[in-house]
Amino acid sequence: MSKHLSPEIRVPIDTGNPSIQRNEDLCIRCGQCRDVCRDYAAVLTYYDLARTGDEAICIGCGQCANVCPTASITETFEYQDVQKAIADPDKIVILSTSPSVRVALGEQFGMEPGAFVAGQMVALAKALGFDYVLDTNFAADMTIVEEASELISRLTKKDRALPQFTSCCPAWVKFAETYYPHLLPHISTAKSPIGMQGPTIKTYFAKKMGLDPKKIVNVALTPCTAKKFEIRREEMNAAGRYGNDPDMRDMDHVITTREFSRWALEAHVNFHTLPDTPFDRFMGEASGAGVIFGNTGGVMEAALRTAYEYITGKEAPASLCHLEAVRGYDSFRKAVVPITDDLSVRVAVLYGTGEVRKFLDRENLADYDFVEVMTCPGGCIGGGGQPKWDADERDRMRKARIDGLYRKDAAMDEKVSNRNTELTAMYEEFYGEPLSELAEQLLHTSYHDRSADLGEPVETYQHYKEYEEIPAPAGKRRWKCRVCGYIYEGDEPPAECPICHKDASFFEEI
Repeated sequence: MSKHLSPEIRVPIDTGNPSIQRNEDLCIRCGQCRDVCRDYAAVLTYYDLARTGDEAICIGCGQCANVCPTASITETFEYQDVQKAIADPDKIVILSTSPSVRVALGEQFGMEPGAFVAGQMVALAKALGFDYVLDTNFAADMTIVEEASELISRLTKKDRALPQFTSCCPAWVKFAETYYPHLLPHISTAKSPIGMQGPTIKTYFAKKMGLDPKKIVNVALTPCTAKKFEIRREEMNAAGRYGNDPDMRDMDHVITTREFSRWALEAHVNFHTLPDTPFDRFMGEASGAGVIFGNTGGVMEAALRTAYEYITGKEAPASLCHLEAVRGYDSFRKAVVPITDDLSVRVAVLYGTGEVRKFLDRENLADYDFVEVMTCPGGCIGGGGQPKWDADERDRMRKARIDGLYRKDAAMDEKVSNRNTELTAMYEEFYGEPLSELAEQLLHTSYHDRSADLGEPVETYQHYKEYEEIPAPAGKRRWKCRVCGYIYEGDEPPAECPICHKDASFFEEI
């Protein structure tokens, strides 16, 4: 007997999942979590609970939480633990903020999607008691410097497998480890920005500021629920290995955009009266390339800007600082990007792990040099911990967030990661150069074949499956609420949805 309800009803969630949790009292069995995990993420039904030992396969993306109409599924909350750390006078609590949060946080306080609220975000963190607020965009620039250097090495030295896949999305990495372990040599060894930010704070930043790294509590503010899993990966203790402290983690907690706003509301902080406040120094500067990391195609564009400068020794042209070929909202895009007369980079941009399955089914990997994969719709701006919207508003909201980050990039003087002056100083003082021995030790990682978790040959689950809506019984009409997914049977839709209370106009016949 399984401890889970049938996957035909809803997504199984194990107790102790670091990314997501379920409140049973709020579940209405609407099936929306099932549909998004099955059709979009392509995880549900791509394993058999009878073969996994009744353990759910989960990549932590949190898209089930984003579509749950009753908040039965949420992120696994950590903000209360952060509050306890702040209350401890012996702790130094540092917040690092991801790019996508600053164009979504305002939505929680009644502002339009895409409103850029970085200064107010920093002020809110200070009001809640954080000792330092640093910009994860700084580490996004660091990731680009390392990842672009790795790409150049693969292209010119042919020392590792091509194409190179991006590695900054932890849900995608876990998906590959589980379902496509043969791709692991293709995934960049460069850690995600949060993966680089953590050990750099507890080594370089601690030394610069005269702080005891053992007293530092690192907190990442992200749009992403999968980051809660990522920071707990065994190998994410590079700072501890560097300082000979096996109990030290690189990043101690992850809180989402929703958690952060929830905390602010509980603390009765008036977001609208907060002043624009700058990030703290040494790890607070970022380029436009770091800013666009939050968008689908952003990592690709940022990496190509830096790769161009490293290869040619010239400034990246305007065409690379507005690379239309990889921008947009389509879940699959491809292009050929010229770097020199003799070198062009064949690229693809994907979001959605279901789209990854389709890509691998139809495409020849030998036709590509560089592939960006994000799990969430639109990239990190659509992360599982971002503010939630009704189904008919989600695309508009995501596009607005994308536009917000591109507008900020366009307005910035510096658009290339390797020209970040704080980053340059850090390499001169600490890491030396990209791909140095110390950079490899702290900023790079390896991945693990998790296909054994499936309990049967991985080849069973390596293709995308199309599912069709189950037809209604003969003689009955079925109506689905576009907002919450509630299903109603009758000749006409109900006057009001009993779950979300939208009127009959929000129902469509299925």
